[in-house]
Amino acid sequence: MSDLTALSLAEARDGLRRRDFTARELTRGYLDAMAATRALNAYITETPERALADADASDARLQAGTARPLEGLPIAVKDLYCTRGVRTTAASRILDGFEPPYESTVSAKVWEAGAVMLGKTNLDEFGMGSSTVNSAFGPTVNPASPGEMGAWPRKLVPGGSSGGSAAAVAARSALASLGTDTGGSIRQPAAFCGITGIKPTYGRCSRWGIIAYASSLDQAGPITRSVRDAAILLREMAGFDARDSTSADCAVPDYEAALGRSVKGLRIGIPKEYRLEGLRADVASAWDEGARRLREAGAEVVEVSLPLSRYALPCYYIIAMAEASSNLARYDGVRYGLRISEPGDSLAEMYEKTRSAGFGTEVRRRILLGTFVLSAGYYDAYYKKAQQVRRMIADDFAAALSRVDALVYPTSPVPAFGIGEKMDDPVAMYLDDVFTVTVNLAGLPGLSVPVGRSSEGLPLGLQVVGRPFDEETVLRLGEVLEQG
Repeated sequence: MSDLTALSLAEARDGLRRRDFTARELTRGYLDAMAATRALNAYITETPERALADADASDARLQAGTARPLEGLPIAVKDLYCTRGVRTTAASRILDGFEPPYESTVSAKVWEAGAVMLGKTNLDEFGMGSSTVNSAFGPTVNPASPGEMGAWPRKLVPGGSSGGSAAAVAARSALASLGTDTGGSIRQPAAFCGITGIKPTYGRCSRWGIIAYASSLDQAGPITRSVRDAAILLREMAGFDARDSTSADCAVPDYEAALGRSVKGLRIGIPKEYRLEGLRADVASAWDEGARRLREAGAEVVEVSLPLSRYALPCYYIIAMAEASSNLARYDGVRYGLRISEPGDSLAEMYEKTRSAGFGTEVRRRILLGTFVLSAGYYDAYYKKAQQVRRMIADDFAAALSRVDALVYPTSPVPAFGIGEKMDDPVAMYLDDVFTVTVNLAGLPGLSVPVGRSSEGLPLGLQVVGRPFDEETVLRLGEVLEQG
């Protein structure tokens, strides 16, 4: 029997149905891989007993001929998803000991579709970061780091905030993973780790039961090894949920069935403003290579303009930090999670001690900045103005996408960087999100696929951005880029 962890999700699904191997054998292969790659620190919580129980239940269904769409497929879950009876931390001390009594809508959907749960993956605390270094459980290492497994001479970040999810998929210690994307947190780690990730249209997947960072920007999505795998998993994750007021009540297409169709005649936009001054030559070369692949497949590649994108980073960080400040006010040590107090402490003192000890540096920074922009005298100047700019940026994208079927540009202006780099300069870290935050501000679908390598030999990703709820076209174009 070949190494089962080398199979794609689509191949594993088909192999299980042909009974080439069992779900238990497949799951055991991933549990062994998880043990062999623990030096990556991709997982916060492993669930091997549940995984094998899930696999046995799947084998019974496969034997009975009642297999569900994801039957027996072992996947990991970013530790922002609440999972019933399984520790959920958001990579923060403030949620110490928290075991949710409920399951998030998206994770419940994939378990109901037959998937096997391997464990919960590491992330930047509360999703706040682009490196998976800001975690109370330590940093995750990118499997693309040079050197032998477990002894990297230069350890690289896997990106963030879904860095544990991306590292697990790239290291073959998960067949696929559930991620979340607030400003690039699926797409950037996928690019850094040389795999695939899609942020669907805002509202396509329910946010219910996912620990909130910035509610108007957060969106669930899959991280996989191929576009086809992303299409398969996204179909099971997506769908209307009455418990989420922002959930879109619209039909979910068969994304896998859309793949393989010709892209001849589609118009693809290349935003001229995204050719930033000083853009790395290797990133520009990968971009040019992507445009060439699309032309050879019959698509028409044209230049478009997105002039207001230069205001996206300050707009995004004002909105995200303001919403984070509001969302994280609920972590007070009263009802669940960490509580630090001494006899005689007032309620205010207990709040202060608990939140000071429970939140990491980056989370505290964002709460403070968010509280400032929402405070009296500054709300109109910052938050309200940022919301107005957001509307204009969304209109910019709508105008461009009225002329073309999709946009293509780099996922990140840089490849993966070393763990510990940029930590002294948060602004430099924020600038790495320049190509991704616009997609969240506009609520559009965005897919990152690996295209080419950097001058250091590290993976580079290209991003396909489409019209609202047109993930089918985005995935079709991504498959062309992926296949070269």
